[in-house]
Amino acid sequence: MVAILLAVALVAAVFVGFNIGGSSTGVAWGPPVGAGVVGKTGAAGLMTVFVFLGGWTVGRNVIDTLGGDLVPQSAFSAEASVVVLGFIGLGMLFANLYGVPVSTSMTAVGAIAGLGLATGQLNYAVVGSIMVWWVIAPVVGFWFGAVIGRYLYPHLDDRFALEQSDGPLIVLDHSGAVPIPELGPGTTPKEVLSTSLVLLIACYMAFSAGASNVANAVAPLVGGGLVGPDRAVALGTAAIGLGAFTIARRTMESVGNDLTDLPLLAAMIVMIVAASITTVASSLGIPLSLALATVMCIVGLGWGRATRPISAGGMLKGELQTEVSVDAITAETPSDVPSAGEEDPEYVQDATELFDRSAVVRFVAFWIIGPSVATGMSYVTFLVLPRV
Repeated sequence: MVAILLAVALVAAVFVGFNIGGSSTGVAWGPPVGAGVVGKTGAAGLMTVFVFLGGWTVGRNVIDTLGGDLVPQSAFSAEASVVVLGFIGLGMLFANLYGVPVSTSMTAVGAIAGLGLATGQLNYAVVGSIMVWWVIAPVVGFWFGAVIGRYLYPHLDDRFALEQSDGPLIVLDHSGAVPIPELGPGTTPKEVLSTSLVLLIACYMAFSAGASNVANAVAPLVGGGLVGPDRAVALGTAAIGLGAFTIARRTMESVGNDLTDLPLLAAMIVMIVAASITTVASSLGIPLSLALATVMCIVGLGWGRATRPISAGGMLKGELQTEVSVDAITAETPSDVPSAGEEDPEYVQDATELFDRSAVVRFVAFWIIGPSVATGMSYVTFLVLPRV
């Protein structure tokens, strides 16, 4: 019987990790894929490697929180681990079927919290600290984006505009005995550098995803003493990689094209901010979703760019004469960048469509629905079946 329960628990963890791969890969690699920097298969491979690195290092802190701090380890029987993992996976699968990046960390915390509520063993202090970070992360992401968009982005865009040429980035010269890599037609050294930076930053974001999300798949197994931390990280990485190569393709398409058509510079800024917030939280043992900081940083960038024609004092006095729109991040940057409050409104009014409001509403709705359903179902199950 013990062997059967262990097998079921492992399958449940793989199921959760598979769905995490589908969700988190879209958040980490959607912008580079949407910008044409890397293909979906290449993104999935890099995602798997850096998820492992994040889970093996910083992610152990999050495993401790979910596997023993939120509820005591004594609550994680083999049966309870299976039930918790099942609810996490079902909530995430439902969201992945709709092509949205659900908050895996919120769903995991909700399912484990349901167990704690039903058994009277929930650590409310830990829940409170986690929820504080859930509020802080999107706020910090938004304001980092807003400050950069209003005061720095136009200058960065003017000096370091990241452009892509048609055709391959690198080609091989086969004229000699040994093929020599050369720049592709129309490719500049600046483009090679900028593309390399985008890939490096996406790898950093994948690292932060592993630091936070590997624990969501395996923490109940570790908490119940079914699997050791090292094997748990390896198992979680393999399952996330499987999801990255399969169902993540739709989520990458959703993030890369439905939510935003990000310029490469904007994508780099968003990924750095979101990955840094998530990595810091994970180092403190806080399970945090990449999606929270990512989406709000995008919104902040556009908001900050759109408010450049108005001075800070003018905004406080209600002197804003044009509608503030996050579409403005893709607006043309004048050759002589003026200071904030002095920019001509024509540069931020007729921007290309950046921000699909209906997509964001759908994303936020699933952030709420996923963990709520997981918490409710987990609570009812453990309340009705207290021996589980």
